[in-house]
Amino acid sequence: MFGSDEELHPNTEFITIVSEHYKQVIATDVSEEQLKHAIQHPQVQYFHSPSTMSDDELVNLIGGENSVDLVVAATAVHWFDLEKFYAVVNRVLKKPGGVVAVWSYNIIQVSPEMDPLLRKFYEGTFPFQNPKVMYAFECYKTLPFPFESVGVGCEGQPLELDLPMEMSFERLLKLLSSASAVNTAKEQGVNLLSDEVVRELESAWGGPELVRNVNYRTYMLAGKVKL
Repeated sequence: MFGSDEELHPNTEFITIVSEHYKQVIATDVSEEQLKHAIQHPQVQYFHSPSTMSDDELVNLIGGENSVDLVVAATAVHWFDLEKFYAVVNRVLKKPGGVVAVWSYNIIQVSPEMDPLLRKFYEGTFPFQNPKVMYAFECYKTLPFPFESVGVGCEGQPLELDLPMEMSFERLLKLLSSASAVNTAKEQGVNLLSDEVVRELESAWGGPELVRNVNYRTYMLAGKVKL
């Protein structure tokens, strides 16, 4: 997501929170289908930015050179063409005050009974994962981030944060099944969420009706353009 005090430029659920601090948010996505499901907000503009779009076209779409106060990518930057993304960030961020911030989580924390099963599940996805996803599993410690530190995590040393929330077992299953590796495995005849696995998770969870407090262990990097 790209943003400025007068114009803010996307990801999705947290966009409405960001819009409380900026007059306008400009959110972009390579997927037109994803944009159809985006949360609508009067201060948010959504734009399709296909991978075929040139750097110049993307810069102009966002607002031009040196126009943005904040660039944000939540649980997404590891999927990007990092060389292209960072080149655009360097062009659109205001100098010297503009900031780029990226963050992600790896495995949610639930309980001593549940956590080993979740780790086992995610480790089972590794053979089917896109290599880029490993940046997230490695807590962004190996993610290239060529920006000057602003004291909120830096290359090789992400800031660790807790993001607590309530979650139902149904929502947990939806979260696990949404992993791209689960669908990749299924295409190869491997069911990573078999009935047996689901039963084991449900038992450790405490039953399908229980709503639990969980913690997303989150990792952030933030910086500004090196001058």
